[in-house]
Amino acid sequence: MTTLELQKMAVEVRKGILTAVHAAKSGHPGGSLSAADVFTYLYFEEMNIDPAHPDKPDRDRFVLSKGHTAPGYYSALAHRGYFPVGELSTLRHVGSRLQGHPCMQDTPGVDMSSGSLGQGISAAVGMALSAKLSGDSYRVYTLLGDGELEEGQVWEASMFAGDHKLDNLCVIVDNNNLQIDGPITEVCSPYPIDRKFEAFNFHVINVADGNDMDQLRAAFKEARETKGMPTAIIMKTVKGKGVSYMENQVGWHGKAPNDEQYAQGMEELEKAGEALCQK
Repeated sequence: MTTLELQKMAVEVRKGILTAVHAAKSGHPGGSLSAADVFTYLYFEEMNIDPAHPDKPDRDRFVLSKGHTAPGYYSALAHRGYFPVGELSTLRHVGSRLQGHPCMQDTPGVDMSSGSLGQGISAAVGMALSAKLSGDSYRVYTLLGDGELEEGQVWEASMFAGDHKLDNLCVIVDNNNLQIDGPITEVCSPYPIDRKFEAFNFHVINVADGNDMDQLRAAFKEARETKGMPTAIIMKTVKGKGVSYMENQVGWHGKAPNDEQYAQGMEELEKAGEALCQK
């Protein structure tokens, strides 16, 4: 896809996030919106996948380590064709395939159940090791929150990945600088993130704007070309990106918009989409 096509799709993914969380009257919009662009890039450009055959053996794998941002994940999956977009409005409802955290038994396209922070990256490392042992060519991608880096298990998994030279593994950190209790620097600072991953034998790519498709394209190209070591992409993003009253507001980590707020957010996203159509 072209950069413009990806940008337009990211707007649709953001609409899906807002729709899902509003319908559920609960959920996590802030981190879903900050990661909407990387969800879009992964599922519409980067990964070797086929929604018609979600279990094909040679598919690339994705693990949402920060599982609470499932609304963004589900929206990307729906728009990619894994299930109907209309199903997003069933988020967190009884009997829905779209629960508050990803479940591989229920949701088409989900490669690993996740939600307990720190554990998703470990599962991704195991998948990458399995590919190496079996001589398979698929790549494994996992998305972590920056607050999640406070979990010790993240660094145990990273040590193992670096030691085993898992160059088919790409760890992505959504560095929006906010977690549920406030700025990460005030809770338990993980900085310098890049130097920490380098110390665990990762090739590190710093992305100045992780909400920019061209910068994401360059980063993932560099990751694919890196041999002999895993890659960590540290991307600076804006929590709540695309919805003005949510941007950089920690209070939108885990609450749903009311009807008026939903209407405002959807109007802003509609206008953003219309502006892209004029390009």
